[in-house]
Amino acid sequence: MQKLGENSKIAVIGGGSWATAIVKMLCDAKHEVRWWMRDERAIENIRKYGHNLNYLRSAELKINPDNISSDLVKIIDEVDCVIFAVPAAFLHNTLQVLNPEVFKSKYIVSAIKGIVPEYNLIIGDYFRDIYQVPVQQILVISGPCHAEEVALEKLSYLTIACESQENADAFASFLKTRYIKTTTSDDIYGTEYAAVLKNIYAIASGICHGLNYGDNFQAVLISNAIREMETFLAAVNPVNRDIKESVYLGDLLVTAYSQFSRNRTFGNMIGKGYSVKSAQFEMGMIAEGYYAVKCIHEINRQHKVNIPICRTIYGILYENISAPIEIKLLSEKLN
Repeated sequence: MQKLGENSKIAVIGGGSWATAIVKMLCDAKHEVRWWMRDERAIENIRKYGHNLNYLRSAELKINPDNISSDLVKIIDEVDCVIFAVPAAFLHNTLQVLNPEVFKSKYIVSAIKGIVPEYNLIIGDYFRDIYQVPVQQILVISGPCHAEEVALEKLSYLTIACESQENADAFASFLKTRYIKTTTSDDIYGTEYAAVLKNIYAIASGICHGLNYGDNFQAVLISNAIREMETFLAAVNPVNRDIKESVYLGDLLVTAYSQFSRNRTFGNMIGKGYSVKSAQFEMGMIAEGYYAVKCIHEINRQHKVNIPICRTIYGILYENISAPIEIKLLSEKLN
């Protein structure tokens, strides 16, 4: 297979806000991009007007109209590098139309901040274990970067993680624009798990906001969350990492506090008394943290790490324990 470089052909898989933002970045950086999404109406709108009618409507998408398709097999067959930006809960079913052999010759990039629930695997492990993709060909996009601010071309920072420094550097160069700065990391497992955990902590933050806890409490909650994240990452992947780097702490902060955070929004609705189903219906978007907290709960059966915030959110979302009671009990454990 050819090396990642300027001539690499790239596909983005997904039609949501983050997929749309990634397409915008790549096109603004003058790369030719293939784009797969299910929604034929959205495809036609992008072809005619250069805007996604469902997500980030203000974002101008300078993509070749002929390169957008709902034919997943065709799109993936045409490229060297595949960026996945579909909800983790839907990834496995989405890929069932493909021959598993197709991925062995591709670079796989995860822009998914979630866990595949059918296997309780982060995205990198899923492609390594289920599709036998060599780990050097797996990359992760992470960092404190909301799609809505990318659409507005506000200065944002991304970290590209890969065990191959050469591949990380090459892909990082693909995303660089006037408004996107990139760094690299070799901590592919830590960045993926951190991206999963921060969604759970953002739900916790939202629940507490919905219950009228103030900024003082939120500061303590997130301080405890970053320590809990560090403990969990050390258990599942004990390598040298600085938890204060933006790909860990920065991503947690923006997801826990931002008005654009769907996980915080979901949590806020739960705190105000919505059921899980009613909150999901009203949002009309996937909050990855809802699925992630169950997966992390299952994964932690093996590692047995003390993660009281995650355990509290699992109790609220999956055991129907009263949110006011659970958060009150959690508050006694924080410091």
